[in-house]
Amino acid sequence: MRGVILAGGKGTRLFPLTAVINKHLAPVGSLPMIEYPLHTLTKMGIKEISVVTGGEHFSDIARYLGQLHPDINFSFHYQPEAGGIAQALALVKHVVGNEMIVVILGDNIFEDDFLQAAKNFENSSFGAMFFLKRVLNPGRFGVAEIDGVKIIGIEEKPKQPKTDLAVTGIYFFDSTVFDKISKLKPSWRGEYEITDANNEYIAEGKAGYYLVNGFWSDAGTMDSRKSCEEFVKKGLESNVLRSLSANVEIGKMLIESFGANFKP
Repeated sequence: MRGVILAGGKGTRLFPLTAVINKHLAPVGSLPMIEYPLHTLTKMGIKEISVVTGGEHFSDIARYLGQLHPDINFSFHYQPEAGGIAQALALVKHVVGNEMIVVILGDNIFEDDFLQAAKNFENSSFGAMFFLKRVLNPGRFGVAEIDGVKIIGIEEKPKQPKTDLAVTGIYFFDSTVFDKISKLKPSWRGEYEITDANNEYIAEGKAGYYLVNGFWSDAGTMDSRKSCEEFVKKGLESNVLRSLSANVEIGKMLIESFGANFKP
């Protein structure tokens, strides 16, 4: 499977942290935000990753990831305007080909390990898998309705949610996702909604779901970033730092930065 990180957007809700840097390079704890979704992908054994971003700081993302993760084969794709998740995903079509993909939003932080879920998806007849989390405020998200082991629909940011199951910012897709995206029309928000493509998979009977048990949040607002910082300090930040130290030169720099507090 190939990984895709969607790291676009201006990050206005994190201003002034984002005044001069891409949102996904803003810190969550001691690390840039993008390190956490990247860690989610690498724990699945993924070494081929496409990154979609835009704005004047496009090259900053490429420079950062190339320097800190020389063992990963990255491709970088410029999104000229904010037109929704589906529009951003369409930009990697020529690189993906017929591969299955894991798509993760660049501001999403997860506790769960999805390695087994990825293996199950690759060996299933599903074309898509959605990762659902029970939340107190589902109307902020796409909201899923399920019936036993089946997912029967997703509604984008409903005013009266039918369930408390939010669709999180990680998705598994087969390559037919690009055909579905190509047929989409802009929503009332003027964006190409990934929910519309997701519902096509559901209508075909080709969608599965996974219930996320551990922590999940985006870090895209001041409040949610604070919540994410409190979580990563409980262990995830240290795990990511240790994974970086596998590179000898980077390990030396981490020891210089963190001193006795860094234990590789």
